[in-house]
Amino acid sequence: MSRYREHPDAVAALVQDDQVHRDVYIDQEIFDLEMERLWADTWIYVGHDSQVPNAGDYFTTDIAGKPVILVRQEDRSVRVLMNRCAHKGAKLVTLTHGNTGKFFRCPYHAWAYNVDGSIRAIPLREGYDGTRMQACAAGEGMVSLRNVETYRGFVFVRLSQSGPGLREYFGESLSSIDNMADRSPLGELEIAGGVLRYLHDCNWKMFVENLNDTMHPMVAHESSAGTAKRLWEGQPPGTPKPMAIEQFVPFASDYAFFDDMGVRVFENGHGYTGVNFSIHSSYSSIPGYEDMMVAAYGKERAHDILATARHNTVYYPSLTIKGAIQAIRVARPLGPDKTVIESWTFRLKGAPEELLRRTITYSRLINSPMSVVGHDDLHAYRSIQEGLRAQGNEWVSLHRDFRPEEIGQKDAIHRGNSEVSMRNQFRAWRKYMTSGSANR
Repeated sequence: MSRYREHPDAVAALVQDDQVHRDVYIDQEIFDLEMERLWADTWIYVGHDSQVPNAGDYFTTDIAGKPVILVRQEDRSVRVLMNRCAHKGAKLVTLTHGNTGKFFRCPYHAWAYNVDGSIRAIPLREGYDGTRMQACAAGEGMVSLRNVETYRGFVFVRLSQSGPGLREYFGESLSSIDNMADRSPLGELEIAGGVLRYLHDCNWKMFVENLNDTMHPMVAHESSAGTAKRLWEGQPPGTPKPMAIEQFVPFASDYAFFDDMGVRVFENGHGYTGVNFSIHSSYSSIPGYEDMMVAAYGKERAHDILATARHNTVYYPSLTIKGAIQAIRVARPLGPDKTVIESWTFRLKGAPEELLRRTITYSRLINSPMSVVGHDDLHAYRSIQEGLRAQGNEWVSLHRDFRPEEIGQKDAIHRGNSEVSMRNQFRAWRKYMTSGSANR
């Protein structure tokens, strides 16, 4: 018997102003509804257009459990197609990336499709003469998603036919993507190398919430970042810090440091920490880089770009970025307790390669399956997933620094240690889980 599917009031009741019910993390029916509603009616990150530079280049992934193909067209535009043959439903592409040439060919019955998804060839096509095939979905070829938008190279899709436009949905939060791209003297980014991908035994929301949780670093990362900090103590003043120490040690900062960073939240669940500064603000300079930026943008504009060092920006629900370090992480939910997290690094076009080396080092140290810091978080997520099944308390507290006046705010700055980011995300969650789309 359905507890939630036919009962929107029951879904809405899972989210209160200052706490949420544990079912939002552990219930299979809620997870299924998230994929059908929240992940269909909002804008989900697919990939970056630098991953498909040439006509016929493709990149495959899953959006809300649905296999899709991002593919470059002959006219330089990009399309997102459902990775499904119109005949028997076989996936047309099983590799993560490649070049398909001028068409996709089904490995089962050899139906072929142009890169725009239209039918190119069908074996023994005369056998369909006089049938209803042309009037059915099979006769239309691959499904090409209608709502596809590219912003500064970042490709997003909205699965449902109705809903907010991309700029309406993300609003001023897009400034974090702007800053990340503008850190290139050419104003352009490109994916560098492959992906660091690993499975988290937790609900996708735990990962997304954690990125703007500033109360855990000095606790969860005490053994990793704290050890690095202690090892560096006592070094003579002016001793150059190894890159790893620069990146590790800020995670061991105190509550006051993270509180003073500040957090900004936007409508629809987006937000970022690092309004005033962040763990990336004290990195050493890269020789020649600032001069390149001044030459490209002028002194004042270059200073403004480089002085913005946001910690984590969440583009709810799927994408999180670190503009100051040119890295992103993407959540790909598999189930209520299974989430694949992808970490991608970017090259700033026209910038010194030392910046890319810094990004790669950071991703390996913090975000990879071999990470020291990342395993601290993974342990916490798994502990939450298991602990929420305990009896006696079915609610998760989000009370810290709650003020009723924050409800309804579309763009506001708060102290860094507030749980306002999580509350803001769950208000968006409730909105899209209960509003409904006419064209799901």
